[in-house]
Amino acid sequence: MSLTLEDVLALDVVRAGEPEVLAGAGALDRPVRWVHVAELPSLTDLLEGGELVLTTGLAFGESGTAAADYLDGLGRAGAAGVLVEIPGTRPAAAAALAEGARGSSLPVIRLHRQIRFVEVTEVVHRRIVAQQLEQVEKARQVHEVFTLLSLQSAGVQEIVDRAAQLLGTPVVLEDTAHLVVAFAAAAVPAQDLLQDWQRRSRAARATAETGTAGDECWLQTPVGQGSQRWGRLVAPCLPPGGAVEAEAAMVLERAGQALSINRLAERDQAGLAQQAQAGLIHELRAPLARDDAAALARAVALGLAPSPAYLPLVLQLAAGSGTDPMSLQRKERALLEVLGAVLAASRNTALAAALQTGQVAVLLALPARMLEDGLLERICGDLAARTAAADEPLDWTAGVGRAAASLAAAAAGLDEAAHVAQTAATLPRSGRRYYRSTDVRLRGLLSLLREDPRAVSFAEAELHGLADGDGADLDLLERFLESGGNKTALARSGYLSRPTLYARLQRLQARLGVSLDDAESRTSLHVAVLLHRLRQRQGLG
Repeated sequence: MSLTLEDVLALDVVRAGEPEVLAGAGALDRPVRWVHVAELPSLTDLLEGGELVLTTGLAFGESGTAAADYLDGLGRAGAAGVLVEIPGTRPAAAAALAEGARGSSLPVIRLHRQIRFVEVTEVVHRRIVAQQLEQVEKARQVHEVFTLLSLQSAGVQEIVDRAAQLLGTPVVLEDTAHLVVAFAAAAVPAQDLLQDWQRRSRAARATAETGTAGDECWLQTPVGQGSQRWGRLVAPCLPPGGAVEAEAAMVLERAGQALSINRLAERDQAGLAQQAQAGLIHELRAPLARDDAAALARAVALGLAPSPAYLPLVLQLAAGSGTDPMSLQRKERALLEVLGAVLAASRNTALAAALQTGQVAVLLALPARMLEDGLLERICGDLAARTAAADEPLDWTAGVGRAAASLAAAAAGLDEAAHVAQTAATLPRSGRRYYRSTDVRLRGLLSLLREDPRAVSFAEAELHGLADGDGADLDLLERFLESGGNKTALARSGYLSRPTLYARLQRLQARLGVSLDDAESRTSLHVAVLLHRLRQRQGLG
């Protein structure tokens, strides 16, 4: 906190002179940079601004006009104020000072009693130097805090939290699209802090340097260097002006530098907005999710439009020929990028993030429940076209849960959507854009039971006779069961010639030890084959 004129007037050594404020009473909060003692008529070449001038008034004598010129010159030179020692034994000089100070904006203080100016300079200079040392110490501490965070590869949220803790006020990190990617609300409710964020943020234009902006006087600092700037750090609730703002600016700048270093270290990871969306989705899925108002405020700040309902959607990526986790992660990022482009082109909004390896979770804002199917057809259709035309085509299946009026309820439906997507991925290609639980039927039930030891034992027992085969017999059995046990239809499909087919089915029946003409046997075998295929395709069998 800078030393002000008001602080100087409160000093014992100055109060002993019985100070009287003749002018500039509303400007006593001016900071005093230094104290200068002089009796010269003009100090224009001696002052640099912010000095408190101590004088006995000899420079203007007993002339009111000379006093006005003297004070006007001090004001033009940037003086913080002037203390004029004129005791009662010099009434003419006192009258001249009162006349010259009339209408002056410069703080003019008359001392009615004689004091030792050297004591004033000693006390004031000691305090100024002490405050400067305190500021240097604060700067050193802030530097150490953020340097340590950088060395520890601290995450974005940790850096933002630390900045808010040092400032004692909320801090928000946004990207260039005005989406909130991290924030620390301090004592302010999150929904109040983030209310209508994008509109307010656009009103407070970003600047190339640290400073205040907008009608709300947001203190802000850019994050990123030059053309690589990717966001800004904002303290939206900080009172503007004074030393508090200067110290806060220092904290924000150091936090911004730490975030830039963090960004360089995480260049190959997902974007900050995606990280923030992933964090919110995982929090919403937690058993004790935060209240919906706060969650919605965060979601809106991340670009989700407030809507009557939200739809859980999961995109299941096909692993392809390999199950390399890094390969799947690259596909997830690519799918998220294409999805973002699709949503932007269709003017829809959603929260989207990787749910687990090979899955992308989406909470889609529905303008109205009656538009659900049409919206899904458009988005999934456009997404299918774009991913098929990509340099590395992406194969995915969409599972849809039940729409809900609250974000938390919609997020709870992501498990159902993920189950449907996983199961639908094992279905024969049908050209469907998306699947619901009613579309996966028996496969959906078996998918839930695929790890149940009793179900696994059942499938192994049913297919025990084929355990030592090369897979051809299992393929034949699967085709036979899919044809409804109709040998003629299977032969007519061109799978095998009729004599060969009948002979192989006879051998297959002998190996299984059951009659393929019995409907119940075919049902049991079909369930076992479906369960076996589900486990096989999901890496369990």
